Amino acid sequence: MFAEYVQAAMERAHYEIIDDEEPFYSEVPELKGVWATGKTLEECRKSLKSGIEGWIALRLRMGRAIHPIGGVTINVSTEPVSV
Repeated sequence: MFAEYVQAAMERAHYEIIDDEEPFYSEVPELKGVWATGKTLEECRKSLKSGIEGWIALRLRMGRAIHPIGGVTINVSTEPVSV
């Protein structure tokens, strides 16, 4: 379910070219705060995927809900994980 969620999020990503050293910018509007940049589109996509994975991991670790995206869900335990 993790990989399917990441794929669903990547399919909803928006990309644009900005005036920056890393001109490719992307974000997933449904995932607040998840964005990435890159010197190439492929670099930007890889960075975005990593950002999505990190966002999921952090929410899981904190016991926070992960809302469905594209009909894909990740069930979250209500108990935070201690480290």
